[in-house]
Amino acid sequence: MSIMDGHGVAVRGGHHCARPLHERLGIQSSLRASSYLYSTTDEVDRLVESVEYARNFFAGGAA
Repeated sequence: MSIMDGHGVAVRGGHHCARPLHERLGIQSSLRASSYLYSTTDEVDRLVESVEYARNFFAGGAA
């Protein structure tokens, strides 16, 4: 979560009423981001960029 926070993106970690999915995927928890009609395209772009950064970071590709 702190990687996303460092990019100005607020997310929540936890179970999100998705315990059966977590069990099926073999994971403990997940992150979720919320959007609505008032979300701007810049905010969505920042979310996408931070997800890509986090993916690369955990794959060993981010500095």
